Amino acid sequence: MAKSISCSDAGKDCGWSATAESEEELMSKVTEHVLADHKEIELNEENISGIKSLFKEV
Repeated sequence: MAKSISCSDAGKDCGWSATAESEEELMSKVTEHVLADHKEIELNEENISGIKSLFKEV
């Protein structure tokens, strides 16, 4: 089952969202977006865990 996430799920005022077939693929898209548009977010173990907790099955 596919998974999705959006910045608004995390309370950010950003219209970005993504869907992928696997958690790994979705996390890759999230990482790319964070590095490009949310440089204030450190992708440490705690933040990655929090991000993954927001993934929704679609």
